[in-house]
Amino acid sequence: MSPNGSDRSSRRPMRRKLPQALIAGLVLATATGCTYEDFPRLGMPSPATEEAPRILSLWQGSWAAALVTGVLVWGLILWAVIFYRRSRTKVEVPPQTRYNLPIEALYTLVPLIVISVLFYFTARDQTELLKTSEQPDHVINVVGFQWSWGFNYLEPVGASDGDAHSAEELAAIPESMMEVVPENADGVYDIGIPADRDPETGNPGPTLVLPEGETVQFILTSRDVIHSFWVVPFLMKQDVIPGHTNTFQVTPNKQGTFLGKCAELCGVDHARMLFNVRVVSPEEYREHLQDLADRGQTGYIPAGIPQTEAATNAETNRP
Repeated sequence: MSPNGSDRSSRRPMRRKLPQALIAGLVLATATGCTYEDFPRLGMPSPATEEAPRILSLWQGSWAAALVTGVLVWGLILWAVIFYRRSRTKVEVPPQTRYNLPIEALYTLVPLIVISVLFYFTARDQTELLKTSEQPDHVINVVGFQWSWGFNYLEPVGASDGDAHSAEELAAIPESMMEVVPENADGVYDIGIPADRDPETGNPGPTLVLPEGETVQFILTSRDVIHSFWVVPFLMKQDVIPGHTNTFQVTPNKQGTFLGKCAELCGVDHARMLFNVRVVSPEEYREHLQDLADRGQTGYIPAGIPQTEAATNAETNRP
């Protein structure tokens, strides 16, 4: 038998086994019915709200899809490198394949299918994450400004005769978003500066207090430029835009103090726009509101820039 013949016969078992190995890898990566808890978090922190696992699952699924795609591409590259390398005894150019319509259709359709699947799951999860309740347990107006944060607790505290619906400081918030606020919400506030420190952890920035196990709806407003409200373990962030009010809600399910930051480059002291979120029991949350009232921090701080005409029209036309 010639040397070339022995080379070809030795390659045949490898050619038969490589597709089988690739298929087995794809099946193992895609056919297991695992939850987000069965996979590594891939750099994400441990979820601290009821909504966060949905985000973590989407993150893990995207990495899994990328890994499967990478393994397939690497496998095809190695296949070509190993089995179609130039023979030691032949120097002529191998046969060239041109205008292979099935192959061209394959590498056009497969990426479209992958993108479509990722788009579907992203749109599905985004729709669920942006749903807000008509009767949340609590409503908090988060005010972003250069270079810190303010928090208006739109709650009935009973410390004054004021009302959120008639407060001039909250006039920038659309009426449609104020519908979830109780009629007798006289409210309290807290406002920070970059030099503030959390009294328990010493972390920089003001501290927002939330109750565990109860739905909190955030109304996000800005006084100056675009900021971004990001509580890291909530795995959720949203832009805080002047003249355009955003809203979302979470249900914290883990007590502790978590780090928050502005995730939008908003100017020279952007890196100092830090804050803390302390999740406590509902009883401790009410005690915190009373403590703010006892310190004289009743009513509200100005929420921000009034709605632009485009934002107002978008609110009017919202289904």
